[in-house]
Amino acid sequence: MSYLQSVAAAWPFDVTVSEDYRRVIRFLDWQVAPATVVGAGYGLGVAVALVGLLVTAVLPVGPWPVGAAATLAAALGAMHLVHAGPRLLATARRTRALGTAPVLVAFAVLRMRLAPSPERAAAFAAAAGSGPLADSLEAHARAARATNRSGFERFGAEWAEWFPALGRAVDLLTAAGSVPPEDRERTLDRTLDVVLDGTADQMRSYSSSLHGPATGIYAFGVLLPVALVSLLPAARASGLAVTLPLVVALYDVALPLLLVAAGAWLLSRRPVAFPPPNLGPDHPDVPDRVASAIGAGCVAGAAAAVGTAAVLPSWAPPIAGSGVGLGTGLLVRYRPYEDVRDRIRAVEAGLPDALAIVGRRVSQGVAVERAIESAGADLDGPAGTILDRGASRQAALDVDIERAFLGDNGAIETIPSPRVRGSVRLLAVAAREGRPAGNALLALGTHLEDVQRVERELRADLGTVVETLRSTGAYFGPLVGGATVALAGHMTTEPGFGAVTAGGIPWLGLAVGGYVLAMAAILTTLSIGLERGLDRPLVGARIGWSLLAATGSYLVGYLLAAAVA
Repeated sequence: MSYLQSVAAAWPFDVTVSEDYRRVIRFLDWQVAPATVVGAGYGLGVAVALVGLLVTAVLPVGPWPVGAAATLAAALGAMHLVHAGPRLLATARRTRALGTAPVLVAFAVLRMRLAPSPERAAAFAAAAGSGPLADSLEAHARAARATNRSGFERFGAEWAEWFPALGRAVDLLTAAGSVPPEDRERTLDRTLDVVLDGTADQMRSYSSSLHGPATGIYAFGVLLPVALVSLLPAARASGLAVTLPLVVALYDVALPLLLVAAGAWLLSRRPVAFPPPNLGPDHPDVPDRVASAIGAGCVAGAAAAVGTAAVLPSWAPPIAGSGVGLGTGLLVRYRPYEDVRDRIRAVEAGLPDALAIVGRRVSQGVAVERAIESAGADLDGPAGTILDRGASRQAALDVDIERAFLGDNGAIETIPSPRVRGSVRLLAVAAREGRPAGNALLALGTHLEDVQRVERELRADLGTVVETLRSTGAYFGPLVGGATVALAGHMTTEPGFGAVTAGGIPWLGLAVGGYVLAMAAILTTLSIGLERGLDRPLVGARIGWSLLAATGSYLVGYLLAAAVA
């Protein structure tokens, strides 16, 4: 964070920081004073204003009032970006965390079924989960140990502001510890229903509110820029000062920033995200492809630039080289993550059946270890393979379930899924509890199946908006943009606009092409964020595909329109 301190030094005045903003910085675990972040925003705004005024005074970017207004807008935008950035990051982190709430509550409920102790349930759920939500529960449970309380009360109060259903669920969990045994099961079932129904209700409300903003993004992110392309030659012919720097500032700076701002606003309103498995470059199944990605991107980009130079105008090779090169590099770098993530999802998908089989046999009096072994033999797919591997390791090393699955070189060491790891920890508890744990395992399997069903339904609710954004960024927008550039080129042959071939407008094609690539990346990121929450490997791989598709669509659109114009 030293760069923030350097930028903040450009603002010598004292700043005021609200307690809410301090809480945001604490939630992000940033090792920087909140006042430094605020000061950095002001400092960056001043720097952008000075540079913008200097550029406006020295370069012929257009009329002075236009340049001054653009400079002021850029300075205010830069300042607001620094100030609002931590809030957006905290919101993204919080929504990802809340996506784990149904499973975290499930682990707590299942521990309560085995022993009606909220303290044990809180500790178990915190250890079984991962991420900010589990960390928060662990901190509250640790702080409450000296008070003979579970920590659920403070945990629920902290998160109820953003997810009221979670607050109600943990209240029911706490109450279940003191109700008569005949009422406890009903209370615990109600706890699971509350958190699932709350998740579904909030996401459906959010999904229904997306259509208007998504239409606005389409109108102002695609239709308006396309309309402006067709008007630029006519505007220049009528005497308006349409210069190259002005076109670049509009298409490659202002419009992408507007798209980013609109996308950030939409994502900041998302109540819950279902995050994909957290994969990092240290995962043993993810190869180190940084050098390969750079090499492949350079080769593919150079080949695309050379290939388009023979058949397309002079603006095409830079666009083709940039789009194909960057898209190829991202795919080579992040595609292996997709393969690993697919395997992890397949294991998660098989969890409900695995737990149901093990739970049924444990309830019939079979030992948990034998039940796991027989379930691994009966189940097809990755989940069965994992159970079989864990059972074999346990028998060979004579270790307990937790070490066989979660220890060094354990069966799920390369499965960074809180659901899988939490389920294994519950299996370890079931091995100690014996036959009474069978029904708890059956209930966990049913609940995980319900969670997966709700996630599928909610993604289906978002499907239309997400697919529209994705196809607009990768296909429709670039196709129309390329066609409009070709038609605009036939409206003028004025040399002052940069024509080097009959009817061509090279600088316009380059500026719009840059916007097309930016639009593909921004709308793809937005679609992933809406559907699954932001995840760097997933975003990187999907942007790679979108850049390749957008580059091809843009050039094909130009060729088709030029052929018939």
